[in-house]
Amino acid sequence: MARLGISVYPERGGTEQDLEYIRKAGDYGYERMFTCLLSVGDLKREELVDRYRLRIDEAHRAGMEVMLDVDPAVFQRLGASCEDLSIFRKMHADGIRLDAGFDAGTISRMTYDRQGMKIELNASMDPESIGYVLSYHPDRSRLVTCHNFYPQRYTGLSLEHFRKCNETVKGCGLDVAAFVSSRQEGAFGPWPVSEGLCTLELHRELPVDFQVRHLFATGLVDDVLIANAYASDKELEACAEADPAVLTFGFIPERELTDVEQAILHFEEGHVIRGDMSAYMLRSTQPRVVYRECQILPEGTRDLKRGDVVIVNDRYPRYKGELQVVLQEMPNDGRKNVIGHLPGYEQMLLDHAEPWRTFSFVMCR
Repeated sequence: MARLGISVYPERGGTEQDLEYIRKAGDYGYERMFTCLLSVGDLKREELVDRYRLRIDEAHRAGMEVMLDVDPAVFQRLGASCEDLSIFRKMHADGIRLDAGFDAGTISRMTYDRQGMKIELNASMDPESIGYVLSYHPDRSRLVTCHNFYPQRYTGLSLEHFRKCNETVKGCGLDVAAFVSSRQEGAFGPWPVSEGLCTLELHRELPVDFQVRHLFATGLVDDVLIANAYASDKELEACAEADPAVLTFGFIPERELTDVEQAILHFEEGHVIRGDMSAYMLRSTQPRVVYRECQILPEGTRDLKRGDVVIVNDRYPRYKGELQVVLQEMPNDGRKNVIGHLPGYEQMLLDHAEPWRTFSFVMCR
């Protein structure tokens, strides 16, 4: 079951702000929390443990699983080893994410640690390295993966590399998580950089709920986490409304829609792409059965371009009420009403349309 998550950074966020953010995300149904030990300052060990445990306990009360980002320097500083992960359990963490620097045999041994911690591998690097870990026979039930996020502009993953990594990881039977970025002004991560914190570079300037819907649309991601804090209430809500199982398009109406057009757009039975999928359009045909007796007068019958959403009108009786999403330019003979369109970035989701796939619409925010 796909899960959403948030991130908090105790070394940069205030205690009350962090706790309130955790509670709020929990109320929206978020089930994961990420936090980072790579950027902590000069806190004493016990003070560090107390600071992180306070937030992790709050996350557990909110129903979240918590992973800590670590590397060999963190291990050295805290006195951890592959045979002894007790310091992280002392913080009450559920697992650790290994950013870099651990060899395959060491990682495998960590999965047998008596603390019962989950071990999360970096999914963004050479995917073959995961195969090396598996060759050491780790406890797979405690092994998961998560991509990096990229604070520096233009350094995020390409979609091609992301897909290659995920196909390899999923082929190994492991779960994959990835990060998206809030666009809330002042949102921050572990480092003093504020250019967004996304896994995919193409997401950096886009609405965070689209980023979530796009990752789910690929079918290659299990969990999605908002990497920077603090996402706005509207962002948390919009992301929480994303259905991982449904290809959901952001929609902008081009005029005030009639009641019938609104009902067809948000068809209660759910839109399904016909199995005999056309190269020119996605077709949802069930609405024409439900609304066959309703009047749909011609309006907005301009020629069609990619991303247009149309409803067949009264001039085409057999197909009246059918909803279509245009894939390539076509003339309009007056029998199709253009009710709105998908913004340019939303049209990326059209690449994930397949026969029999369920789809829906949300209003762009």
